[in-house]
Amino acid sequence: MPSTLAESAALLQPELAALRQAIHMEPEIGLDLPLTQARVIASLEGLGLELTLGRKLSSVTAVLRGGRPGPCVLLRADMDALPVQEASGLPYASKIRGAMHACGHDLHVAGLVGAARLLAERKAELAGSVVFMFQPGEEGCGGAQLMIDEGVLDAAGERVVAAYALHVGSALLPQGWVAGRPGPIMAAADTLRVNFVGRGGHGSSPHLALDPVPAACEAVLALQTMVTRRFDCFDPVVVTVGTLHAGTVENVIPQSAGFAATVRSFSPAARAQVAEESLRVVRGVGEAHGLTVEAEFESGYPVTVNDPAEAAFAARTATEVLGEGRYIEMPHAVAGSEDFGVIGELVPSAYVMLGACPADRDPFTAPYNHAPEAAFDDAVVSDGAALLAGLALGRLARG
Repeated sequence: MPSTLAESAALLQPELAALRQAIHMEPEIGLDLPLTQARVIASLEGLGLELTLGRKLSSVTAVLRGGRPGPCVLLRADMDALPVQEASGLPYASKIRGAMHACGHDLHVAGLVGAARLLAERKAELAGSVVFMFQPGEEGCGGAQLMIDEGVLDAAGERVVAAYALHVGSALLPQGWVAGRPGPIMAAADTLRVNFVGRGGHGSSPHLALDPVPAACEAVLALQTMVTRRFDCFDPVVVTVGTLHAGTVENVIPQSAGFAATVRSFSPAARAQVAEESLRVVRGVGEAHGLTVEAEFESGYPVTVNDPAEAAFAARTATEVLGEGRYIEMPHAVAGSEDFGVIGELVPSAYVMLGACPADRDPFTAPYNHAPEAAFDDAVVSDGAALLAGLALGRLARG
């Protein structure tokens, strides 16, 4: 009989891999994930969990009550896919055109199902309760906040004292390695939208028009100067203009020109500053050109911050559950974003990365998450299940 979490999880590996592949073949996008929700419910059947389904989204909240009294902790997995046409060539590639689990959320779901099975087997030794949070809509739809609004943090009848999650990577991190850090681990993600309005005219006579195109171009460059001259390089921000639109034909000066940018920051202070400064810069450029400026800074996901004590606990747990040499500390945060950060603003949390690069690929050259060619190795699903279960067991043992 298996004696450790890792050994028990290894026995679950075949069925967890099958669940992951089934989800991978039928990816769903956004907040409405009926097929994925149904698979989660079926996979949890017989475990003695209390299930609650979302009202505004296809979420599943499951509560496991331990055999002894104690606090409550939360384990989370996001479930949604991306609007990407898969080009992985896998035998279980997406059957849904234009949709793909390119970020590995299918592994997250299977791993959390595995953790639920492992913890249900150990119900008698659990000193408290565990909330399993199966969340739609992480990819820009704010599913975590919706689940919070619907009571996920209090699903067991009391507020959870800690929350944990992991994210797999198809590259950068060797297979089976866990990485984390105290403090910021993923960036805030906000959006800057700008439109310069002038007066259209003939391209041969720009002096008779009020051309917004040069102002839009100038503003794009001015934002990059703002980043390097107004922000501490040790508390950085990233402003990337992803869309730039103006005009319909080469010999007509358009009435308007606009762009949109993603804005990443790693602290609440830098986030507040870049919101103020970016609007000031683009409005100033527009005023200098005599244009009307329509600009807004849309708040997205906050910084995902690991509580220092919980981050240290997660590091110890990864070593205890998976073995020596399996955990490394990240030197800095990554500029991707995550809505797990909204949970971290409310309860002490830890978020870690799990390498899922296929064994036949170099993690430093393999396609990364969100790429059409991204591939994730099923071999790490049992590692994720064991780690999540270990985090819950260990935290509840602390009381």
